[in-house]
Amino acid sequence: MEVAAAVAPAVRRSLGQRRPLRCGAGLRGRWPLPAGGVSLRLCSTRVALEGINKPVIDRIIRVDHAGEYGANRIYAGQMAVLGRSSVGPIIRQMWNQEKDHLKKFDELMVAYRVRPTVLLPFWNVAGFVLGAGSALLGKKGAMACTVAVEESISDHYNSQIRTLMEEDPEKYKELLQIIKRFRDDEREHHDIGLEHDAEAAPAYSVLKTAIQLGCKAAIFLSERI
Repeated sequence: MEVAAAVAPAVRRSLGQRRPLRCGAGLRGRWPLPAGGVSLRLCSTRVALEGINKPVIDRIIRVDHAGEYGANRIYAGQMAVLGRSSVGPIIRQMWNQEKDHLKKFDELMVAYRVRPTVLLPFWNVAGFVLGAGSALLGKKGAMACTVAVEESISDHYNSQIRTLMEEDPEKYKELLQIIKRFRDDEREHHDIGLEHDAEAAPAYSVLKTAIQLGCKAAIFLSERI
């Protein structure tokens, strides 16, 4: 009892002197850009939601999170089949970038208090099946899938950029920088696919059209539910 009585005042003083959390190590998400670029810093606990178009931002972040999640699963499926092939390192490189994209959108989900789509379990399975299935067609089939998906994603990012520019480019400056950066990465993946004979895949046009129709359906549903 005497020990407890002696400790209690110190504990009360410690609690009374506790400072509020501030953006810092462990609380601030950082997205480094190349040399000469701007380092994006977003405090996941302190995004001011006042004055933003919350329904629009919710749709953008929710669908982008779902898209990057699906892309990760696609590359996981491709690596399961082609990981030890000559294109394994290329697929791994693109997958690593998608992992970084997903990590950033995980942070944005928290920062803007956006719920994920309820379809994540479905995209988990569907993405892996698409990736593995395209890879079973061979290296060219995997690259055809990459071209189709990345073209759809980069086009969708462009649409979001136009939306945010029309809303208020200054207010959404950080989000615009992130989306533009990721759009450029997706374009690079698209070009890598073309450089590795995507267009020589069996029934390339049919495969690309089918995958992109699926992407459009996934975008439509993930924005809304």
